[in-house]
Amino acid sequence: MFTFDLGNSVGDVVWSPYSATVFGAVTDDGQVHIFDLSQEKYEPVCQQSVVQKKKTKVNHLAFNQHYPMIAVGDDRGNALTLKLSPNLRKCLKDKAYSREGEIAKMEKLLELVRQPSDETNEEEEEEQPAVNMET
Repeated sequence: MFTFDLGNSVGDVVWSPYSATVFGAVTDDGQVHIFDLSQEKYEPVCQQSVVQKKKTKVNHLAFNQHYPMIAVGDDRGNALTLKLSPNLRKCLKDKAYSREGEIAKMEKLLELVRQPSDETNEEEEEEQPAVNMET
C-alpha cells in the first residue's frame, strides 16, 4: 500500500484513463498534484496551484478521455482546464499502449510495495477490501 501525505485536506483523487500508474489529486489549498508511480513513487511529478484566492478550495478533478487535459473545479463554481506536460502525454501517443501492458505495469509496481509486518498485515487484511483490477 502506498500512502501520500499531501499536507492538506484532499478534495478528489482520480486515476488516469490512459495509464495504470498515473493519478491526480486536488487539495483544499488550491493545488493539483499529478503522480506517475512508474517515474516517482512518493512525490508528485507535477504540482500546480490553480486558484487565485487563498480561501478557494479545489474539490474536483477529471482527466479527459481523449486529449492530454484535466479539468478542475472549485467551491466557488469555477472550472479550469489544464494541458498535461509532455512527459505525462506520452502514454496517449504511444501506439504500443495496451490494457494488458498497463495491468502488467501496475502488477510490477505492486510487487515493489513493502509489506507491513505479519502482525499488522493480518489486522489490516480484515479491514481492507480486496482490489480487483478486472472490469
